[in-house]
Amino acid sequence: MDLRKLKTLIDLVSESNVSELEITEAEGKVRIVKAAPVVAAPLPPSVAMAPAAPSVVTAPAAAPAPAAAPVPAEPEGHVIKSPMVGTFYRAPSPGAAPFVEVGQAVKEGDPVCIIEAMKILNEIEADRAGVIKEILVENGQAVEYGQPLFVLA
Repeated sequence: MDLRKLKTLIDLVSESNVSELEITEAEGKVRIVKAAPVVAAPLPPSVAMAPAAPSVVTAPAAAPAPAAAPVPAEPEGHVIKSPMVGTFYRAPSPGAAPFVEVGQAVKEGDPVCIIEAMKILNEIEADRAGVIKEILVENGQAVEYGQPLFVLA
């Protein structure tokens, strides 16, 4: 990726409300994460005025690493994943019928849900034909990039 383009992306992230940005191109992948601002807590006057005395800080003994949480098994069948971060909606509007139901056949290109990102409603389409075997996300739930949404049989 071009250094000027990378600098522009960093500037855009720092000036916006976006806390994380990930871009994948043919040359590679770039992930920019904005750190939360660090706010120093004011010290009480007695501590702030005390003369600085050298001190030795000892680190606690390393605790054993916790056992890794079991990774959920990948669902059987073709998985339609979220192409972006946003809010998942099953229907085109509140009160409307959902785009798809479990057991419904879909063709490639059929809309299956909407993901709202930055106040823009993005219609997500099936990337191949199949039958909806499982819906993995609840209506109104926040989703991450690459998160499984549907399983096709």
